[in-house]
Amino acid sequence: MILIGTANTAPGIVDGMAALRRGGSAMDAVEITLRAVESDPLEDSVGYGGLPNLLGEVELDASIMDGTSLRAGAVAALKGYLHPISVARKVMEMLPHVLLVGSGAARFAAEIGAEAGDLLTDSAAAKYRERLSAASLTESLAGDDGSVSLSDALWRVLGYRSHGTSNAIAIDREGHICCGVTTSGWAFKYPGRVGDSPIIGAGGYADDRYGACACTGLGEASMRLCTAYSVVAGLAGGRQLDDCVESAMRELARLSSPVPIGMNILALDRLGQHTYWSTHTADRHYLYMRPDDSEPQRGLAKGLADDAGH
Repeated sequence: MILIGTANTAPGIVDGMAALRRGGSAMDAVEITLRAVESDPLEDSVGYGGLPNLLGEVELDASIMDGTSLRAGAVAALKGYLHPISVARKVMEMLPHVLLVGSGAARFAAEIGAEAGDLLTDSAAAKYRERLSAASLTESLAGDDGSVSLSDALWRVLGYRSHGTSNAIAIDREGHICCGVTTSGWAFKYPGRVGDSPIIGAGGYADDRYGACACTGLGEASMRLCTAYSVVAGLAGGRQLDDCVESAMRELARLSSPVPIGMNILALDRLGQHTYWSTHTADRHYLYMRPDDSEPQRGLAKGLADDAGH
């Protein structure tokens, strides 16, 4: 058994491992871990406290995938509900669909009795106002008075963080694997923007036979390359874990993009070997726990060899 997560899973990874120790499923462990991150107001790239879109509204994306059945559930541009990872799981369990978006996702969340709430914290609202002010914009954007188009406004607010996500991957005592991803997405994004997090194969992918992978970073890049699936497909081809992730990172580095491509890839194979690669290795780590661990262990990010010293 093992549970791994991005650094921001610290609020929930201990409880997630406790669930595995009790005999809970990999999916239970992933959901428990990520719900804690979604509840953390200090984590401004996920859930409650997430930074809003250009209109000051928090839109959440999440996905979860069962590596045993290859079934998955996801939600995108969900407003007004605190735990998109749980709504995503219910999409998988209750519907013949994989992905619900916008008002449809919110309707389904209401039908299942998901916990509703105001996602915008005072801190996130203040950062929103500060960013608009720095770009010589005002909150009149929300009034849609035509003084500036949202597409023009988007280019003026670029330069803040374009990504931020929480990933968790678990293997339970039966050897089943689950991967989960949750995010509030690109800070101050165009309303309705959806990144890789709820896109199966781009932001996350799991297959008991081979392993699992999840991404954080510029989702527009991993969507173009189906990065999470590419790593698992490499494992299916008999390649070593780090070799698969390194290849994915090199493919990402080849892309052209109007904004810098920052990417982090968290992955493990079916034997529980795990790794984390980042375009920002100097300040990146991840967390992992095995049943005998009383607290999370830190693993350091790896990067492309030709990036060393740059």
